[in-house]
Amino acid sequence: MPTAVLAVLAFMAITPDLIGGIFGNGDPRSCDLGMSRSGSAPGHPFGFDVQGCDLYTNVIHGARNSLLVALMATAMAFLVALVIGTVAALFDGWADSVLSRLTDIFLGFPFVIGAIILLISFDERTAFSVALVLALFTWPLMARLVRSSVRSVRGTEFVQASTAMGIGLGRTVVRHILPNALGPVLAIVTINVGGIIVAESGLSFLGVGLDAPAISWGRQIADAQTQLANAPHLILWPGLFLALTVLSLISLGDVLRDALDPRQR
Repeated sequence: MPTAVLAVLAFMAITPDLIGGIFGNGDPRSCDLGMSRSGSAPGHPFGFDVQGCDLYTNVIHGARNSLLVALMATAMAFLVALVIGTVAALFDGWADSVLSRLTDIFLGFPFVIGAIILLISFDERTAFSVALVLALFTWPLMARLVRSSVRSVRGTEFVQASTAMGIGLGRTVVRHILPNALGPVLAIVTINVGGIIVAESGLSFLGVGLDAPAISWGRQIADAQTQLANAPHLILWPGLFLALTVLSLISLGDVLRDALDPRQR
């Protein structure tokens, strides 16, 4: 079920013009101020936003930036965590100590304050810049998980046998350690995508998310925060899609965790 939902959302993000044109007008910039905050109408199932733009079309187009930021941030954070966590696990002594303290520093820094300070320093907040800042504060937890998982695999018999046979460290890591260590970590990475989507929405709500005219679910919720009493549908629909996406990602992560956890085999 979560896989099917995510597949639909991914297709929606890739082809927003196609999906947006099925029930809406297909153009998120086609607006009529005379229809501002109006409810559902023929050809406009979700109603209109404050600017009189088709809300359905904007929600469909918002999926692209919301998912793009989440995937880019998670990918960058995972790559950093993979390198730091693996090096810390393989090399005891000063390397492990330095990298562990570096991870602790980032874990101890307040996420919201740090993200706001960094994002307001950008001249333009694009999907990449927002993803970069989110990745900066989300890699430490994954690095700890990678370190713990690699350490547990490093002492197994098949790794020791590989070393005894004279196979180099790099080859042993790539062919034996990482494939067996990253299963549980990948499940957490999937859940992290959902957390990033929520974080981007929160930053947009605080006014430091994507710059207009970029469209995302977070920006839509932020723009409609003062309209809850008069036009609740402005928050209802992007909020519903946001919640559905995050719930599907968390469910998928739980499934992967159970399937890939060696203790469950």
